[in-house]
Amino acid sequence: MASFSGILKRPVTVAAAVAIAATANLSYNHFTSSKSCNEPQKQVNKSWAFSTSLSTRVRVPLPNSIKDLAPTSNLYLTRNPLLNSLVSPIASHPCLLALHRSAADCLLAKSRTVVVLLGWLGAKQKHLKRYADWYTSRGYNVITFTFPMNEILSYQVGGKAEQHIDMLVNHLAEWLDEEHGKSLVFHTFSNTGWLTYGVVLEKFQNQDQSLMGNIRGCIVDSAPVATPDPRVWASGFSAAFLKKQSIATKGSVSSNGSGVGVLVHNQTIMESIPTVAESALLVVLEKFFEVVLNLPKVNRRLSDVMDLLSVEQPKCPQLYIYSSADRVIPVESVESFIEKQRRAGHEVRACNFVSTPHVDHYRNDPSRYTSQLTSFLEDCVLTCCKHTS
Repeated sequence: MASFSGILKRPVTVAAAVAIAATANLSYNHFTSSKSCNEPQKQVNKSWAFSTSLSTRVRVPLPNSIKDLAPTSNLYLTRNPLLNSLVSPIASHPCLLALHRSAADCLLAKSRTVVVLLGWLGAKQKHLKRYADWYTSRGYNVITFTFPMNEILSYQVGGKAEQHIDMLVNHLAEWLDEEHGKSLVFHTFSNTGWLTYGVVLEKFQNQDQSLMGNIRGCIVDSAPVATPDPRVWASGFSAAFLKKQSIATKGSVSSNGSGVGVLVHNQTIMESIPTVAESALLVVLEKFFEVVLNLPKVNRRLSDVMDLLSVEQPKCPQLYIYSSADRVIPVESVESFIEKQRRAGHEVRACNFVSTPHVDHYRNDPSRYTSQLTSFLEDCVLTCCKHTS
C-alpha cells in the first residue's frame, strides 16, 4: 500500500469532517492518595484543566548523550528532579546509616531508569504530562512519545512514522550503552502505544539483542487487541476524531437499576447510545479498515508486530490496566492476552477498573491508578525501593 491518505480522501473525509467539528477539550484532576485495585471506586470531581502544550518542533536535551532530536519528532524528556537531593551529613548510627544507604540506592536506581510513555492515537504531549509529572515527582526520568494524527493517516511501511521510532530507538540505545546498569520501563496507552512498543522491541532485536535485557517492566493501559480487528480500529479512530463527544468516553456505573446496563463484578455498566453522526462514522470507518487491514503489506506488518508482542516479549514483569466499560478495547481481548502471557511464564499483574472509559482510568480514579503503578514498580521493577517510599 502506498499510503492511507489516498483512500481516506474518499468516503471517510465527509464523516471525519463531521466528527472533527465535534471535538471538545480534555480536563484533568489532581492526584490523590493510593488504594488497592480491589477497593471500591469513588467518584472524582473535576478540579482543574491543563492548557500547556509542548511544541513538536523542538530539540530537547536527553540524559547524557541522548540529544539532537529530529525537529519533527514528538519526543520530550523530563529530567529527574531528585538527583543530588540527598544530604551527605547524617548521624553515624548504624540504623540511620543503613536507611541512608537504602534511600541512596533507591534514588540511584531511579536516576538510572527512563520511563518511556508511548501515547494513544491522537494524544499530544500535554495529555501525557500528568503521567510524566507523577513519575518525575518520584525520581524517574521520563520520555514521552506521540504521533501527530496526520502521520498515522498517511502511514507507510518504513515511512515517516517508523523513522521517528528509529530515532527514539537509536537515542535509547546510545544512552544505555554509556554506562552499565541503566534501565528502561515502557508505559503504553491503547493499541497505538502498544503497537509502537512492539516496533521498538523489533528494532531492539535487530539492532542489538542485549538491549532487550535493559527493559525492566512494561505497563499497558487500555490494551491490547492482538489481531487486526476493523471494529477496534474504527472505534479508536472515531474516538480520536470526536474526542470527548465520542461514546468511547462515556463509561459510567449505576446501582439504581435504571436504564439498560450490563452487570460486571456486581456493578451495572450503563449502555450509552452513540449519536447518529458517530454511528455513521463508525460504519464508514469499519468498512474502510476491513479493506485497509487486509492489504498484504499492512496486514503482514501488523501481524509481525503483534506476533512479536504475543510470543517474544522481554522477560520483564507486565502490568495491565483496563476496564470492562472500555468501548474501544474489548475486555475479553485484554484478559485473554493476559492469560496467554501468564501461561508463557511471564510475571503479570492486572487491574480491571470496571467502569472507567478508554485511556481515562487515571483521570477517573487517580489514587487507585497510582497505587497500582507504585506497587508494580516497587515489587517488580526496582525492588531496592520497596522499603524506602
